[in-house]
Amino acid sequence: MIRPPAPLPGRARPRRVTPTSARLCARIGEQLGNHMGWAVAGAYLAAAAFPSPGMWLRHPREVPGMGVGFRLEAAPLLLALVLFAAGLQVPPKTLLRVVRQPVTLLVGLALHLGAPLVIIPALALALHRTPDTDGGSGMITAMILIAAMPVAAGATVWTARGGGDQPAMVGLVFLSTLLSPLTLPFTLAALSPLLSRDYAATLAAAARIAGHGFALTGVVLPCAAGLVCHIVMPRRALAAVARTAPSTAFAGSLLLTYLNASGALGPFLAHPDMVLPAASVAVAAALCALSFLLGRAGGRLLGLRAPARTCVTLACGMNNSSAGAVLIGTAMPDRPHVLLPVLAYSLLQKLAAGHAVRAPRRRPRRPLSVRDPGPGSAIAPRSSAVL
Repeated sequence: MIRPPAPLPGRARPRRVTPTSARLCARIGEQLGNHMGWAVAGAYLAAAAFPSPGMWLRHPREVPGMGVGFRLEAAPLLLALVLFAAGLQVPPKTLLRVVRQPVTLLVGLALHLGAPLVIIPALALALHRTPDTDGGSGMITAMILIAAMPVAAGATVWTARGGGDQPAMVGLVFLSTLLSPLTLPFTLAALSPLLSRDYAATLAAAARIAGHGFALTGVVLPCAAGLVCHIVMPRRALAAVARTAPSTAFAGSLLLTYLNASGALGPFLAHPDMVLPAASVAVAAALCALSFLLGRAGGRLLGLRAPARTCVTLACGMNNSSAGAVLIGTAMPDRPHVLLPVLAYSLLQKLAAGHAVRAPRRRPRRPLSVRDPGPGSAIAPRSSAVL
């Protein structure tokens, strides 16, 4: 029997051919990742043009054969899908580095929790001077519920796209969610004096709803399930699933965006008022811009590296607006106009995240010659390479 010749020493073995379906999913995920902002804007346009399917999917549906009272909701399932895919992409060993070097985790958590306490009072002071009858309490309530939420699950997708510290971001999603039963009531109580008495009572009701286990079962468990699957799955199966995980997470995040936009735009389109959406976009843009700027400035002042700065910036600027929209719909069903600032912020934070993870373009510099050293000719020629 003739054996095939062994590979020569020093020569790598030929690579295995990737299946066509896996290559196609990876290619689609790459193309979608290059146009994430446009894809999100397209989801909002689809919700404005066809809100009925999204509003139908938002309602809980009974599952036949599972017993009376067993219902499923599309939005929590999509959120769990995004978090599961995020946890699946993170090797468990890399999470140990977050524990051993928790600088990024602690800085991101501190900025995420401190941002609403700094930004919301400034926005409230500006809104109190507007001719609004309630002093802008509706807008301020929406902004408080957004800024007090845990780190958005979709931030893991943007972190991976921007080459950031994804294990630290997953840790931030875990930790901010685990602490939300404590941090959410504290933030709401600290900022409730900015509201009128009616909205302050509504905000207290929303805090009680948020502390009844939704954060733990809707965010922590899917992420933990992804990590467990990463451990127990065979290597080949894990490699095949990991190729499609980014595109699957992005598709789930995009569909979740469409559902939330349909729930906010449906009642508004029935009774349109152009002043309210303009004010909602203005207030949401101010909160979004200040949050991202605070995260970027904090990362630069502390001297963090580029992956850590990306993680901190996204953790400070991206909040779980989907959970905020659910709380508003539950605690304030008679005030659907409060959802408009949430809708505006949800879109703006995704556009801002796309800008934050975009690599800056540098202009090529003309090489300095010995005869023309340029400005700072006292610097040695060796230093020009560093500059």
